[in-house]
Amino acid sequence: MGTRNAVGKRHVHAQGCCRVSVPALARSGVTVSILALLLAGCVRPTGDFDRARPSVIHDSVMPAIGEGAARMREDPVSKFNYTNDEKLLRDRGWTLIRPPWTKDWIGGTMAELARTRVIPETEGRIPPDLYYHYLRSDRFRSSDARFDKIASDATGDADLVMPFCEVALRVREADDERLRVLKNKPLTTEEMYEGAKARVWENRVMIKWVGQALRYRITAYKNALDALEIETPSRDRQWKVNTAIRELQGQVLLAESECQTENRYGTEEPVRRSRIYKGWGNERPPPQK
Repeated sequence: MGTRNAVGKRHVHAQGCCRVSVPALARSGVTVSILALLLAGCVRPTGDFDRARPSVIHDSVMPAIGEGAARMREDPVSKFNYTNDEKLLRDRGWTLIRPPWTKDWIGGTMAELARTRVIPETEGRIPPDLYYHYLRSDRFRSSDARFDKIASDATGDADLVMPFCEVALRVREADDERLRVLKNKPLTTEEMYEGAKARVWENRVMIKWVGQALRYRITAYKNALDALEIETPSRDRQWKVNTAIRELQGQVLLAESECQTENRYGTEEPVRRSRIYKGWGNERPPPQK
């Protein structure tokens, strides 16, 4: 929603966020960096089940600013419409990129600035120590509940990796097909050529960013567990948390490999010998009749 000023210009604003007059900012020639500072306190609003809610600021204003910032950095920018899977990739990726603690407005702001490309995606790193800060400050009835919270968050993250990877693999296949068609098309405009390459780059950066964000989450969970073991020891809960973190680590390896399941641990697999044929290279020739 918005309000009108004395001259009838609409001010776009969101609950809990800064108020911005988009036409006025554009006319005054405000730079991208200043706009980023004005929007820095804006965390993406959420609704039921912490899902992102529609927002003019976050769905229109910040992406427009981010597009300009990306061009200034000379990062590829595609004007292509998103496919259904590309939209789903970003929706599912957002749940793994945002801070694990929804009240973390510092990390939430950094993630949102990176999501909208106001800052580079790989710089949208959330400080891992903030998770323990918010975990410690929240009022739980039992000290064991904080251990349970870490285990629940780690397990929830692990459950979300495979659904994300299923979409990521479909997007990669579509990108490969896009590049194949682009290469074989004799009549392709420069705009179409650059747009296709930029979209492939954007998709791959998104997939890589999720792996990076999950690695930071593991660090946050481990730091919180180490601190709680000193502040409020609970041997019964420590095993549960460690198990949940180990399960998440296995899924993070998959995400960090850009969801490629072949040889995900990076080890050389030995050649498997047949259990039927023996003495390879020394077999006798078949009998001649």
